[in-house]
Amino acid sequence: MDPLPEVRPGVRVPFLDLRVADPGQRQRLLDAIDRVLQHGRLVLGPEVAQFEARVAATVGHRHCVAVNSGTDALYFAMRALDLGPGDEVILPALSWVATANAIALTGATPVFADIGDDLNLDPDAVAGLITSRTRALLPVHYTGRPCDMDRLMALADRYHFAVVEDTAQAFGAAWRGRPVGSFGLLGCFSMNPMKVLNACGEAGAVTTDREDLRARLERLRHSGALGRSPCTEPSLNGRLDTLQAAILLERMDLLPGWLAVRRQRAADYGAHLTEVVRVPAPTPERTEVHYLYPILAEGRDELMAYLAREGIETQIHHPVLMPDQPAYQGLGQNHFPKARTLVKRILCLPIHEKLTLREVEFVADRVRRFYRGGA
Repeated sequence: MDPLPEVRPGVRVPFLDLRVADPGQRQRLLDAIDRVLQHGRLVLGPEVAQFEARVAATVGHRHCVAVNSGTDALYFAMRALDLGPGDEVILPALSWVATANAIALTGATPVFADIGDDLNLDPDAVAGLITSRTRALLPVHYTGRPCDMDRLMALADRYHFAVVEDTAQAFGAAWRGRPVGSFGLLGCFSMNPMKVLNACGEAGAVTTDREDLRARLERLRHSGALGRSPCTEPSLNGRLDTLQAAILLERMDLLPGWLAVRRQRAADYGAHLTEVVRVPAPTPERTEVHYLYPILAEGRDELMAYLAREGIETQIHHPVLMPDQPAYQGLGQNHFPKARTLVKRILCLPIHEKLTLREVEFVADRVRRFYRGGA
């Protein structure tokens, strides 16, 4: 297959393309921004409340509190549980370090669990880590693929701890037809520019069915106060600005089409790559959003270098397990055989709503060439 033309020097297939090239889409965003500039309510303006209502309805929770990042969503959710020293929260060893940081910043202890072949939290590993100090479980729907929420919720019901879902990578995904983020007491979302529903900057949200948690989250995102009322507890400024909410409202209308493209491109990859690398296998209980397309590849680093020479951008998410980060090595948690094996093989190929079938075929052709000895 002949090489594709370069979209920028040295790159033929970018990992992401965040440009707004479509004139109609760009005009819709500019019009939304202009409406905010005209009414002038730049923080927690009316578009924020509209965005919260749409997210809550989409997820299937009664309430949504918009915040200024997915990290703040996780942190405020942990704070809302009144976690502190002596408490433990179980989470997967594989995720971005913000997941663990949200726990540690409350004074509680992150307890890392191994993952399964689907790269998600292994329920059997979780069961072996539950103690009298376990206050919560924090599953991560990694790469936009839902966790086995049936088994995880069964553990929570049996041992009476809270579930907070890290759905940063999985807005629009579902487990057995039910949206992720709706299973736990709280669902935490990121809408930064890399995500499937993406702002033009940082944005996040927390969903819940409980009115008391909604009110608590609204205080936490506003330095521990509501409006100009007295501060009832120390917290941070985590409010979402109105411009980002206005942009997200416009993009929510486009999201179903974007997800359909991502799912088709994932199927295209699978059709071309199944025989040479391990690809995400579709399962009937999971509705994925394919935030990332992770393959499990032998000679991963050499493959990555070869694809880069061919003009194909790839990424590793995430090369260092959270318990191996310097901040958490002191916990002495080291037994993650599956995660330690898989993290050396994970390579994420380009996948996004602008990716064409021709680009997928080019990437797949180069992957096959690598394994045929063409590197």
